[in-house]
Amino acid sequence: MSSFVRPVPALSLILASSLVLVGCASGQEEGADPAADGATVEIEDNNGTQTVNVPPESVVALDNRTFETLSDWGVELSAGAVSLMPETIDYTQDDSILDVGSHNEPDLESIVAAEPDLVVNGQRFSQYQDDIAELVPEAPILVLDPEEGEPFDAELKRQTEVLGEVFEKQDEAAQITDEFDAAVERVDTAYDEGETVMAVTTSGGEIGYLAPGVGRTLGPVFDIFGLTPALEVDDASDDHQGDDISVEAIADSDPDWILVMDRDAAVAADEADYEPAEDVLAGSEALSGVTAVEEEQIVHMPADTYTNEGIQTYTEFFETLAGALEEQG
Repeated sequence: MSSFVRPVPALSLILASSLVLVGCASGQEEGADPAADGATVEIEDNNGTQTVNVPPESVVALDNRTFETLSDWGVELSAGAVSLMPETIDYTQDDSILDVGSHNEPDLESIVAAEPDLVVNGQRFSQYQDDIAELVPEAPILVLDPEEGEPFDAELKRQTEVLGEVFEKQDEAAQITDEFDAAVERVDTAYDEGETVMAVTTSGGEIGYLAPGVGRTLGPVFDIFGLTPALEVDDASDDHQGDDISVEAIADSDPDWILVMDRDAAVAADEADYEPAEDVLAGSEALSGVTAVEEEQIVHMPADTYTNEGIQTYTEFFETLAGALEEQG
């Protein structure tokens, strides 16, 4: 069972944060740097209460759901999983950032070299949580992965709001969540529950099935919008390449809509044998007679989704999905 304590409502969190800051900043001269005087904020993450310098001076970022948010806010990184970041993230152009590498072969010593006062961990690097804690025992490690059993959309917003508190970007966080909510509302309004939906991923020229609820990245979308699945199978997984369901089974379910994540677009687009998802689906004879194909009701997630699974990516996808639904409505 998770020891996570649910975060207090946003207003209470802001008030609590303000009290901490006021207490730490008492006696400061106007214009003084609060971080230099030890200003901190107490926030709740998946592991309980974390005390974080405000703003943190040396940040390590390892969670790919947060890269775009931190980059857009101009947060400077001392170290990060740069090798894991898509080129759409500005950090990939900053040679001053120590590269922790990917989760497959991480250079955890680079985290020590960064002397962090905050590590933003999660997703692929979760397996190294204890190792990082041993290496930098004085640094708070913030974990904001969507909690199992909690609404995925609410968890994406929680992550954004907590980061807004840490980096003093509450207004920017509110704008991000407002845009996300607006995109969700558009899809809710446009979707007809009588239409069935299939989610798939493509990798290595193969089509994988992404199960409602549990499938990687697109699975939670079924829950957010109450989408009607075209096909449900037993023992479905969250495997990054989807479940191995025959294309014929997918075709037999005859979905009205197909939602697609092109996994290789984010990690193998430069390779000679890369096949875009559009080509993989178009080249499948079994799918040629499916309603979604015949009616051109196939909606693709952004190309960098597999390595950029944050709230902005979902907002962009939901806007695209809403547009497609509205056009066919």
